[in-house]
Amino acid sequence: MSVRFAIEPLAKAHKRADFTCGNDRIDSYFRETVSQDVKRKYATCFVAREIATDRVAGFYTLSSSNVPLNEVPEPLAKKLPRYPTVPAVLIGWLGRHSDYAGHGLGETLLFDAIKTVATAPIGAHAIFADAINDGAAAFYMAFGFMPLVRRPRTLYLPVTTALSLVSP
Repeated sequence: MSVRFAIEPLAKAHKRADFTCGNDRIDSYFRETVSQDVKRKYATCFVAREIATDRVAGFYTLSSSNVPLNEVPEPLAKKLPRYPTVPAVLIGWLGRHSDYAGHGLGETLLFDAIKTVATAPIGAHAIFADAINDGAAAFYMAFGFMPLVRRPRTLYLPVTTALSLVSP
């Protein structure tokens, strides 16, 4: 997988106009809005580019975030300091072009996001993901993400647990 794709920060050279993952909201966000979010520092965006063709095959965004401690699943919350919120990084958007379905690209993008968060020089206890639908929620839950108490499509994974997914 890593030989076929390069994952790199979004740049003007990345052609986004024909990106389609099968979800209109994700497609529209990536084609029309993501560059404004990057410019405003609301998010960073990383793109999986197929090396042979320079075609955009997928992307994900990261943003700083937090969540109220009382929304973290109880088994995890009782182990955390009693601060009102938990510092985190949000995977706000993750999409894979439909032409690359079944090649493990979604997993590769998720693991790259985890590595990016885990090696960043800023503290974050957890990684959150906003799942756009039940299928996306199931994708994240397959890797150990747990739904928040009051927001079942916002999923939570401690960074230390996430690292075990990507460490050899």
